[in-house]
Formats: sequence, C-alpha cells, structure tokens
Amino acid sequence: MSLFESIRTSGDMQGGTRFSAHGPRKISVIARRFGIPREVEETVRLLSLVLPFRVNDYVLSQLIDWKNLDVDPMFQLVFPQRGMLSESDEKTLAEISGTGDRKRIAEVVRDIRTRLNPHPAQQQDLNVPQDSLGPIPGVQHKYRETLLYFPSSGQTCHAYCTYCFRWAQFVGDQELRFAAAEPSRAVAYLRRHPDITDVLVTGGDPMVMSSARLRQHLEPFLDVESVRTIRIGTKSVAYWPQRFVTDDDADEALAFFERVVAGGRTLAVMAHFSHEVEIRPDIARRALSRIRDTGAVIYCQAPLMAHVNDDAAAWEKLWRAELAAGTVPYYLLMSRDTGPHEYFRVPVDRAVRIYQDAYRRLPGLARTVRGPVMSTTAGKVVVDGVEEAHDGRAFRLRLLQARDPALVGRPFRARHSATAAWLDELRLTDDTPPDLARALLPDTATHSQRSL
Repeated sequence: MSLFESIRTSGDMQGGTRFSAHGPRKISVIARRFGIPREVEETVRLLSLVLPFRVNDYVLSQLIDWKNLDVDPMFQLVFPQRGMLSESDEKTLAEISGTGDRKRIAEVVRDIRTRLNPHPAQQQDLNVPQDSLGPIPGVQHKYRETLLYFPSSGQTCHAYCTYCFRWAQFVGDQELRFAAAEPSRAVAYLRRHPDITDVLVTGGDPMVMSSARLRQHLEPFLDVESVRTIRIGTKSVAYWPQRFVTDDDADEALAFFERVVAGGRTLAVMAHFSHEVEIRPDIARRALSRIRDTGAVIYCQAPLMAHVNDDAAAWEKLWRAELAAGTVPYYLLMSRDTGPHEYFRVPVDRAVRIYQDAYRRLPGLARTVRGPVMSTTAGKVVVDGVEEAHDGRAFRLRLLQARDPALVGRPFRARHSATAAWLDELRLTDDTPPDLARALLPDTATHSQRSL
C-alpha cells in the first residue's frame, strides 16, 4: 500500500462525486436548477457561441453564491457576461443566431474570435520551435531555460475561466490550437538544447488527463538529464480538487509526483487561484496538503480582473490563505490583451496601488508574490511603482524574464497614464536604453504607440 493509499479518506458529497462537465447545451438545465434570471441565461447562451463555456457540479454547488449573482466573483469567473463582447458584436451575434443559418453564424463567430487576439504576444509567430520536419506541434520555447508543452489530451479544463488567455485552445478551431499527441519531438528538441532546464506542462489543464496518460506524456522528459524541473500549470485544485483526493486515480497521480521528486527533480505545481473562495472548501485544502506530501512545491498565481478581484482586500485574503495552506504566493498578473480583455481590464496605475496596498498588509513570508506583471512579446514586465522625476511622472518597470536573457532585470520607464491597462498603451521615456527599446517595440507599438 502506498503512502497515499494509506492516508486517503472517503470523501463527503463535495469530495466524492464523479466529475461531470456541463457546456452550452446544459445552460437551460443550470438556469432552472439555480434560478438564473431569463435575461442572464440568454446572455450566457449567446456569448457562449464565441467564448468557451464549461462548468461542473463542484463549481456550481460549492463556489458560487447564487443569492448574489450580480456581485459574485465566481459567477463572473465562469459564466460569460454582458459586456465581454462589444455592443456591436453582441447585436450582430443576436441577429444572426436567430436565423438558423449555421454557415453564416460560423462566419460571424470566427470573425469575432479573430478580432479578440486569440494568440497574444505573437505566440504562433515567435514561440514555436522547429526541427527537420518543421514546426514542432504542441511546443513553445520563448525563454532560454523553459519549454512549454501542450499535451493534446490536456487541452481542456474542469471548468473554463471567462478571462483565460488560452481560450483559443477550447473553441474547436484547430488553427488556433497548440497540441502534441505525444512528446517524442519535444524530447528530441530538449536533447539538442541542454540549456533548457524546465518543462512547463500546460493547456488547458494537464490534470484533466488520467494519471496513466499524464505519465505517458511526462515520463519521457525524465530521461533528459538536463531537465531538472517539471512544472504543471493547473486550475484543478480550485475547480475539481477531487482530482487529488477522491478520484479513482488520485493516488496514482500523487505517487507519480512523488517519483519525480525522488528522482532528484523539482516538481512545481503552478496552481491558479483567482479568489480566496476557491481555497476555502475543506477538500481544496486537503488536495493541497496531499500534493505537498509528495515533495512537490506549489506556487500560486492569478490575474487581476475587474469584477472578480480588483481590490486589495481580496488579494490580501487570497495570499494569506495560500500561505496558511503551505503554498507560495508567486504572481499577480495583469489580465492579458486577449478575449474579453476590455471587460476585465484594470489600469496599470490602479493595479500598482492594489498590489502595493495588499502587499503592505502581508506577513513577511507571504511577500514572495511579484506584481503587477504583464506577459508581453519581449518577456514578463513587472511594474515596480510610480515615480516623480525631473521629466514628469513615470512608471518604473523591469523585465523579470525575457526572450533575450541579457535583458533580464534591466529597469526602464514609461510615461505615467491613468488609463493604460497594457504595455502597448504606454510610451517609453526618452532615456530608455536602445537595446531595451528595440526589444519592447512590438509591445509598445502594437496599437499605434498612442500617447496617453
């Protein structure tokens, strides 16, 4: 009997149910069950033609406050809302959906999705490595030390976040999707590039895969000596913690984690918690405890989003809860310039104030978190604050990670703006070093380098 079999306990109703996903076809059933107003139901149904929608019974019964839908962060997080598409797009969609013309509906949906910037930061153009056969499927290599791997069986989630910057993975358009059926070409690429030490397995969510399938995708990476860290990006602890507690192969998954660690590698679970309510249920904390018992390290990250967590108190509560659960608060990210970005956007100036206000309230051990961070074409840009200088107010920025390693840690400045919500809405100051300015040009000039 393994360690995990010996400590596993039978789950109550919130932990013992079998996973079942509900998509657009179940919207009416969900609305009747939980009393969703008719107008809201129709909005969800209409917008789910464009934006992916998927939820499960755990999220519905344990995380959403059905008595306060107008302000409930979890309802905003998983159900498409009015305002996530432009008024004109929503109107066009409503008109064409009533015709029953499937071909025309598909054309309109595809046009809207294309304009929602499905692959921000030029992922398809700049991040895909090649071998003798051409582009390697399901792989991205943006940073020197890290390879992203997208297993085809893990390109869905237990529930979909309305903000997700990888929403294009879920809409059924193969041209928009990253996916690898198996890892052999990725492994061969790693052997040719021993400077890559980290493999980040992402999606979607790798933890939707069975434990057997997870091993099939990940075990070959363990045969590459230069790979020292396996990272697994997952929202499963928030949306289906049963994956690590009561699922039939929960123990098998954890035993594999333990084996990775015992082999001398670091296993990092990159857990996505967007709000403290996700970490509140007992079964979520049990899942975190069982993961930690394998020797894995859990890092927590999430974007800052209007309507969900855009106040300092929410972040302080989340980071304190993460610390209490034995995890590491890691990133506060800016909502990326993709999908319903306009709905979730928070100006950089306000993001800095939210981050700093929450950070000041934390105990020292929780001050591992970094933010606000924008994941841009050049790299991860952190906003260190606002300064008053001889040439006016400016944001102080720095590259935490960069496509060009020589730029990591380099500070630069941008003119202050009260409304800018992404780097492409900011103007670099005149004293920006030329090499930084060149690297940042695709990000700062994408939307006409307007002055704000």
